[in-house]
Amino acid sequence: MSSPVPREPLTLLAVTVTVLAWASAFIGIRAVGEDLSPGALALGRLVVGTAVLGALLARRGWVAPTAGEWRLLAVCGIGWFGIYNLALNAAEQHLDAGTTAMLVNIGPVLIAVFAGLLLGEGFPRWLVIGLGVAFCGVLLIGFATRDAGADLLGVVLCVVAAVTYAAGVVAQKPLLRRLPALQVTFTACAMGAVCCLPWAGVLVDELGTAPASSIAGTVYLGAVPTALAFSTWAYALRRMDAGRLGATTYLVPPIVVLLGWVLLDEVPPALAVVGGGVCLLGVALSRRRTRVRRPVPVPQEAGTSTV
Repeated sequence: MSSPVPREPLTLLAVTVTVLAWASAFIGIRAVGEDLSPGALALGRLVVGTAVLGALLARRGWVAPTAGEWRLLAVCGIGWFGIYNLALNAAEQHLDAGTTAMLVNIGPVLIAVFAGLLLGEGFPRWLVIGLGVAFCGVLLIGFATRDAGADLLGVVLCVVAAVTYAAGVVAQKPLLRRLPALQVTFTACAMGAVCCLPWAGVLVDELGTAPASSIAGTVYLGAVPTALAFSTWAYALRRMDAGRLGATTYLVPPIVVLLGWVLLDEVPPALAVVGGGVCLLGVALSRRRTRVRRPVPVPQEAGTSTV
């Protein structure tokens, strides 16, 4: 028999694509949000994502979900795709992209807690240490990039986004044991789009006056950070613990700061650069495995024998 092909490089690639795409989403939402309101932007993004995912799924078979799986899909679709997008879009009307990314990234801590309690993943020592270090890095970035005009409503919206993000991840993990990742992502995205249908009229009106750049930005948000990134996330989640995978998203805030520097000509403060380095260190620590000590053989006493 030939040995199976190792999947670690593909999993690493999937995580990398997800992190980069989600980081770009914070910049895109900030830019498109000048022309589209939060509800309209969420609907437009999810409709594009559903269309792309549906086209990919059309070539594959459908696995009928059980009643329990439909409930988990509802948590994932309504919470993570629906409420999360609405809250995130609204938050970036009150906060800058860097601060929003920092606040939403309390999500990995919640994922680790929920996964440890509900999915039986436990609380590995290096995961806890890495989460703590990375969270300190995110706080440094937040202090360095915070907007003087930030208000309490923006903070509350970020917390809502973080909670629904964590709940969606924990609900998604059991689904991937039996259902195809692409089907799970498409169904959840479609559910989120249905939740945002009350803003359909607003979306049509705002698209009529929006510049081509904002329309293109909405398509990008639906095709890349939604359809592509959520698919690569599901691929990685099938092969990793939810807590460890969630820790990798601590890389998003430093990347958001870097993208803001390159695309928006915003030079990051020195403290933000330090915070980015601390985030990288935390993610590296969270990936470590605790060594299992081998039992020390007990020497037999003289004159004894084994049967």
